[in-house]
Amino acid sequence: MSYQHLLVAVDGSPTADHAVNEATGLAQATGGRIRLLNVMDPLAHISGFERPDVYSQEVLPRLRQAGEALLRRAQERVAQSGVPVDTVLIENLDARVADLVVEHAKAWGADLIVLGTHGRRGLARVLMGSDAEQIARTAPAPVLLVRLPAGADGSAANAASA
Repeated sequence: MSYQHLLVAVDGSPTADHAVNEATGLAQATGGRIRLLNVMDPLAHISGFERPDVYSQEVLPRLRQAGEALLRRAQERVAQSGVPVDTVLIENLDARVADLVVEHAKAWGADLIVLGTHGRRGLARVLMGSDAEQIARTAPAPVLLVRLPAGADGSAANAASA
């Protein structure tokens, strides 16, 4: 299969950066294009004590700026390789991140979804949940899960749990 529309979810983590690199290589090989997607999750960054005006005038704009900057950096990296790339920032209010990624993949017509994953197992996966696993189960297209090589992020603990 020739992948022409590669959707890559990015969150600024080393595993997501690695997924961008893998997707870029695939897009170069297939002549495809990449869409970088960031799901801004404001509820994960509030304490519940913010006044509504502070939240809407300070917290949300800062989160939006951070998401846009993250997408811009990733877009520049992909564009340097000559691969056509665009970005989408989704502001999540109450949905699961996995559901938003799957909905966007369907709407855009993604042939492949590329995700970075930490590869957590056992209790860590149960406690943390797994957006990657949920996306893989419900996606309209194949999903490529990309893990960092052992020790690639400089942490011995991550290498031991991988």
